[in-house]
Amino acid sequence: MSLPRLISRQWPRSLSCSSARIVSASGRQLFQQNRDRQRALRRAYASISAAELKFGQPVHETHPHILDPGELTPGITALEYAHRRSKLANKLPKNAIAILAASEVTYRAAGIFHEYHQDSNFFYLTGFNEPGALAIIVNDGSGDNHVFHLYVREKDPRAELWDGARSGTQAAIDVFNADETGNIERIADILPDIVAGASEIYTDISAFSANKSTLHRYLYGSSGLSEQLKKFVDPRKVKPLRPILVDMRVFKSEEEVVQLRRVGQASGRAFTETMRQDFTTEKDLCSFLEYQFKVKGCDTSAFVPVVAGGSNALSIHYTRNDDVLRDDQLVLVDGGGELGGYISDITRTFPVSGKFTDPQKDLYNAVLNVHRSCISLCRESAGHSLDKLHEIAENGLKDQLQQLGFDLSGDGMRTLFPHHLGHYIGLDVHDCSGYSRSYTLKAGQCITIEPGVYVPDDDRWPQKFRGIGIRIEDSVCVGDDHPIVLTPEAVKEVEDIEALRD
Repeated sequence: MSLPRLISRQWPRSLSCSSARIVSASGRQLFQQNRDRQRALRRAYASISAAELKFGQPVHETHPHILDPGELTPGITALEYAHRRSKLANKLPKNAIAILAASEVTYRAAGIFHEYHQDSNFFYLTGFNEPGALAIIVNDGSGDNHVFHLYVREKDPRAELWDGARSGTQAAIDVFNADETGNIERIADILPDIVAGASEIYTDISAFSANKSTLHRYLYGSSGLSEQLKKFVDPRKVKPLRPILVDMRVFKSEEEVVQLRRVGQASGRAFTETMRQDFTTEKDLCSFLEYQFKVKGCDTSAFVPVVAGGSNALSIHYTRNDDVLRDDQLVLVDGGGELGGYISDITRTFPVSGKFTDPQKDLYNAVLNVHRSCISLCRESAGHSLDKLHEIAENGLKDQLQQLGFDLSGDGMRTLFPHHLGHYIGLDVHDCSGYSRSYTLKAGQCITIEPGVYVPDDDRWPQKFRGIGIRIEDSVCVGDDHPIVLTPEAVKEVEDIEALRD
């Protein structure tokens, strides 16, 4: 039985399911071999319990309220991460290596840093959520096995006094299941020997060209380009890693779909709770929504929300959120929470007063009808791509709008519906960049469905609809024969929206 069919049949139970059944026997053997080795290495901690140690991110022993036993990050087990690395290694030629760097901290001013966000590919393969790290995955030619190097910042009490705990090299082995580790500060001495023996090098790190990268200070220091690394890296061996990871990441595992459902549920509830309230400004609504994301269980917002009252909704990515809300207007809200690295993407459009006017209701139902029909086609058996669904949505909106008196000659539909129907989601809001929307959708892929209509204040359009922008968006997992809507808790029927204020 396929993944989405299994989830759709066992959804409530799958919210607390183990990942063990999705990993092959060889994967389990690999993981057990690593675990046996790690148990011996744990003697380095002597009698100190894991709960007394300090790590750079939550682990089950220190944060059991966040992580279940076996989970490395919320919803995703260490076994799943090992399985991903093994799968990647098997896609590489024998003795080839994949090299990935962690994201670095960015600053908005001297000493004032932005919220940290790990590189999605690095996170996907390691679960490690700190800066200053390098992962190397080696196809050692042994079949389902592989060698996992993880070089990280060593523990440093002085630095941790200011910046918080680091996990350190011991945890790289004991917690993150690396086979080899070391201090990232020594990577210039370590890396040449590794790459010298590689048959091919798969990476997207620009340090392997003449450009600077996040590894620049570790590889090159203050004295300019390292001749040592140039000596050992044959440019003809370097190939892009991203296309391989895109093809892996676009198909979600059972654990990933369950995690996307968790964040979708929390985000949907946050939306519905927000729609119950009265707001006089976009700023207040935005603040309440982001607060609700966290209250309902998310870690943070997945992106800066769009809170667009009235004609502000005609700007697709309006994020100023600084205008007043008026009772006769609709407000378009596009947002989503993030949980354990996975995101949700939802858009709802609803009346500021709680009640739709007749023109608002007519235009809203036109978009909702198309939204429903497109979601029903989010199944492998339909044989459609995202591009084909966009074409279906465009034709559906054209039919609906003509019934409302719109003249859609010429470029009418492009003006009223200027964006694509959807995109892939996962660890990123626009997940798997580069994966074509022309490919036929397959079970296990997760996407958004977001038709919209944006009516300019122009004599060309019926007067009663001018200045109205409406978008309705849900996150969806493609099933075999049925879609799995990941965000149903965000109400969207007219009567349900209006009932929230009764």
